[in-house]
Amino acid sequence: MSGKNQLSFVEPSKSPFFYGYVVLLVGSIGVYCSIPGQTIGVSVFTDPVKDALGLSRNEFSNAYMIGTICSALVIGRAGIWFDRYGARWVAFFAAITLSFALLLCSVSVQMSESIKKLLGLDTWLIPFVVMTLLFFLLRFSGQGVLTMASRNMIMIWFDKNRGKVNAISSVAISFGFSSAPLWLNALIEDYSWEFAWQALACGLLVFALLVLQFYKNRPEDHGLVPDGILKKKDVETEIIPIANQYTLKEAQRTRAFWMYGLILAFNSFFITGLTFHVVSVFASEGFPKEDAISIFLPASVVAVTISMVFNFLSDYLQLKLYLYLMIFGGLMASVGFLFLSSAVGVPFLIGGFGIMSGFFAVLNAIVWPRFYGRTHLGAITGKIMSFLILASALAPPIFSFCLSTFGSYRLLGYLGLAFLLFLSLASVRATNPQ
Repeated sequence: MSGKNQLSFVEPSKSPFFYGYVVLLVGSIGVYCSIPGQTIGVSVFTDPVKDALGLSRNEFSNAYMIGTICSALVIGRAGIWFDRYGARWVAFFAAITLSFALLLCSVSVQMSESIKKLLGLDTWLIPFVVMTLLFFLLRFSGQGVLTMASRNMIMIWFDKNRGKVNAISSVAISFGFSSAPLWLNALIEDYSWEFAWQALACGLLVFALLVLQFYKNRPEDHGLVPDGILKKKDVETEIIPIANQYTLKEAQRTRAFWMYGLILAFNSFFITGLTFHVVSVFASEGFPKEDAISIFLPASVVAVTISMVFNFLSDYLQLKLYLYLMIFGGLMASVGFLFLSSAVGVPFLIGGFGIMSGFFAVLNAIVWPRFYGRTHLGAITGKIMSFLILASALAPPIFSFCLSTFGSYRLLGYLGLAFLLFLSLASVRATNPQ
């Protein structure tokens, strides 16, 4: 057994079909298993946990924000680990860390009380610090490392069919994520929030064992090539172009790195801020809570449709078109945000929300290996991931500050329009560096 396959009984070269499809399945499951570290997975626990810890909503939210920002500052190091050690070991230790963090979360009340007794202090700062540290572990290992390693592994195993497999993965993950709050809430209500986190921790330990067996770093490590095995005559007759393998520093010198990174970060900022404050945003324009919540289903339908169609087409079309379509979606959403109470406000907001989310699923996976190669993919996507996590962490407090300072959220709509117009002009020369 080769060193690349230690502790695994699965040998990709002996598979009766291209092993990349196994990678597609287990990698998608890996992204799905990151849910406990994602906002959608944490939000269900907010009310019962904050009440048990004696924290206010603002204190709990600030702990989440600080933990998220700290994870954004160090996620780039995980990208370097990915390039050095591969998806298999990085995903394995991420799953173990996430499981350990969930177990600690389930006993966070006991931890806080023990520290209070030890120090002889009865202050909200102790549970606040405890949850900040735990949120750092959750966000770093779940939203950051496990997601990055799983998605990058899929992209490495495919080249010409990268868009098609990303379409399958994105749609499956979208439906999986959308269902997560339902079964997580059922676990909490039927048992308890402590049991729910403990059950998730046990599930991640089982998944970590599956990672050791089925996660494989590169097809070349097993005598294969991306997309499948080439016959000998194909190797002799077909000239395969070798892509330039950019380092992170070289990638950062290209305009494309910043333009695509900024539009993805804008999506994270806008969508997170809107989702976090959606009831308040709509209430400020005279809408009831039911109308606010109702925007997510049609937006998800738009996003999944766009993701599926344009992922397939990405194998044949230039990604610069996608960049401008995503900017267009952002402009639509910003206009809808500004004129929410008008006839076009809600449709524009839903359409823009869905368009941005759909193209985010395409560009965040496809751009980096196509533009910069696979050798330093971890370092490059790790840096981009830090942008996204930082943007998502800053969004809720900035939205809240805008309302408390100016009495309205509309300033964010104007700032969004200005930023996107700048981005559309600056992206004219954001071409594929290959």
